[in-house]
Amino acid sequence: MTPPRSPAEWPGLDGAAERRFALFVVGDAGIEVRASLPDVRFADLDADRLAYAPARAMAAGTAVNLARCATGYFRRVGVLAKIGDDDYTDVIRRELRRIGADDHLRVEPGVPNGVSVMLRDRPRGDGPGVRLLVVQDEPPARRLTAEDVRAAAHGIEHANVLAIDGYALLSPVSRAALREAVRTARAAGTRVAFDLVPHDIDARLPVSDVLPMLEAADLVISEAHTLARLLGRPAPAGGNELRGLLPVLDRDVRNRPLWLLRFGATSLEQVLAYERGRLLMEYPTGYTPGVRRAGFGDRMAACELYWWLSAG
Repeated sequence: MTPPRSPAEWPGLDGAAERRFALFVVGDAGIEVRASLPDVRFADLDADRLAYAPARAMAAGTAVNLARCATGYFRRVGVLAKIGDDDYTDVIRRELRRIGADDHLRVEPGVPNGVSVMLRDRPRGDGPGVRLLVVQDEPPARRLTAEDVRAAAHGIEHANVLAIDGYALLSPVSRAALREAVRTARAAGTRVAFDLVPHDIDARLPVSDVLPMLEAADLVISEAHTLARLLGRPAPAGGNELRGLLPVLDRDVRNRPLWLLRFGATSLEQVLAYERGRLLMEYPTGYTPGVRRAGFGDRMAACELYWWLSAG
């Protein structure tokens, strides 16, 4: 069941008037350096270049980024992630305290925290520009274990929804941890929401490694292109072609999650909400040229989770 209004209409992208529900997030946490290069296009570079542009270092990662947005909607937000043991450890913990999220972080002694670098080049017309994301290979998040999850089971069991994402599937160790988190949620009656990332997951994993998470979820958020490629279908060019993907979901994915399928010029503009045999609604997200892209997907996801839970 979904409410009659879209999440962009209610509760909206700026948080909820009344914070309700408990969300537990399992994902990545680390340090990210971000910069936008207003005068540089990657395709034009043929030599070294020095660029001066706004840049910042911050605690980030899939779990931290979603939690930062979700505290504007949820009464309680918990975060489980495997982090390193260095000078950035306290920085990550302080950020969770600052945003008001519960810290269930697991520290791996003697290893550095994961570091990522996100660069975006000059916008192309009304588009956002190209993003280059460089992530440290084998960050601590790849070594989140089933035992780490069991140590945080209380938080999962007392949440209304467990939010997980596909980055944890990239390692056999964290994949097992994800399965344990889902098992714990299922046993407690906690709903499961799965974000199908990275957006090129179809090139990184066989569908057999991803399908169990799609089938375990009550709600799946995905770019339509990513999901189509994963299931061996051509990427839909727009809303009409996307509707042709819906029978494929019914055929190839057991269970009947609520699918929130993102599409549009940059795969952020529109969402199709679908549940087996029922096209529930199509709605604009509010993302338009000029809207800050960084973090928009997490704002939208937090808003949609609250909207979904509010439907009962």
